Amino acid sequence: MSRESQEKNYEDIINLPHHISRAHPPMPLSGRAAQFAPFAALTGYGEVIKETARQTERKPELSEDEKQALNYKLQRAVNAPGEKPIVTVIYFLPDQKKTGGAYFEAFGRIRKADGDSGMLIMEEGRKIELDQIVDIIIHSI
Repeated sequence: MSRESQEKNYEDIINLPHHISRAHPPMPLSGRAAQFAPFAALTGYGEVIKETARQTERKPELSEDEKQALNYKLQRAVNAPGEKPIVTVIYFLPDQKKTGGAYFEAFGRIRKADGDSGMLIMEEGRKIELDQIVDIIIHSI
């Protein structure tokens, strides 16, 4: 079939105006695009990949000397006469989903170190496990 005969087959409709339905409103462009969006066959797979890629740090193992130095700093901060000194407590918080965790800092004054419960309680109410403390920096005595 020649090109001319193909064009003749559609001459009656080729120049007609675009049909607009009176019964159905036109679909918004966002709806049109959604028709062709990829199908997520593995729901939740993206979150699993992100969680696997998330980095955690290893908890440090303190030597006996480091533990003694840390205990000394804690005793100085807790037993200081008069107003308690301002300190920065660096501690390790284990991750709930995977091995490792992250380091955090608490800045302020120590209210109490409770050996029975194994908690350090800051003045603002934050509780830190004593065995998770990595360092204490005393800013003023």
